[in-house]
Amino acid sequence: MADQSEAASSVAETRLVIHADDVGMNHGANQGFIELFRFGTVTAGSVMVPCPWFSEIAEVAAADPDLDCGVHLTLNSEMDHYRWAPITRAGKASGLIDDHGYMWSDVATLRRNAHPDAVEAEWRAQIDRALAAGIDVTHLDAHMGSALAPEWCDRYVAVGLDYGVPVLITAALADYGPCSLLTGAGDEPYLKASAAAAAAGMPVFDRMLETDFSRPRNVTVDYRAMLSEVAGLDGALVYCTFHPNVPGGAEIEAIEPHEHHVRTDEYALFSTTEWKHWLQSQPFKLTGMRELRDTWRASTS
Repeated sequence: MADQSEAASSVAETRLVIHADDVGMNHGANQGFIELFRFGTVTAGSVMVPCPWFSEIAEVAAADPDLDCGVHLTLNSEMDHYRWAPITRAGKASGLIDDHGYMWSDVATLRRNAHPDAVEAEWRAQIDRALAAGIDVTHLDAHMGSALAPEWCDRYVAVGLDYGVPVLITAALADYGPCSLLTGAGDEPYLKASAAAAAAGMPVFDRMLETDFSRPRNVTVDYRAMLSEVAGLDGALVYCTFHPNVPGGAEIEAIEPHEHHVRTDEYALFSTTEWKHWLQSQPFKLTGMRELRDTWRASTS
């Protein structure tokens, strides 16, 4: 028994970032992030700067220095009737926009058309706008995974280094949850980008988990099983990218008519005291991106 106890105590603690994506997309996403962060069941979030409700979350974040907020680098506008465009006012030559002037709806089309210089310029403009609005940008991550495409993933890491903020990246592409959106992407550019992040001392994640948007209505997803699966990974750093949204009647239902229930169900679960107590009882440590950013900056100063 003593040997088993010693073995158990030697297992390094798994750290989880419980992350809210798509903040700034709509009012309900902003409300969900703010409420759940303050409640303690979400530890970080990231804003979509080109979206209509960015100014609301920017105002809250500027007034609340504790809010752990990064930039959700956005190159796609995937909703049918709720669209946004590059903030660089990019023209057709940039390859960033469709025939209507909006961002492409899918990653594959973006990759076929976008010029890497225009991609990087748009990322930097989004980060600069967030900083100018008073957001203490804690990290960068990728809407629909597009920043990790092989055509420009090296620039993604380089931009993070330039701004002194970590980027969401896993050691291997297969460990990045929405990698299916990068179908056909070669591993080699991604591995080089990941290695560059690691060489710079950035936190590199062992696993990235994501909301299951394929879930039909009235089908329950076992979030406890999802998180318990990674809890026993020795010393792992895991990024859980979820999409909680406060139920908003016509707003979220009109924006996402077929999948809005996934977002509102996540909010309903994460806002319960039962869920909070379960998170606190587990053999993993919740951490935020500000903590990871500040630790990294301290190690390189």
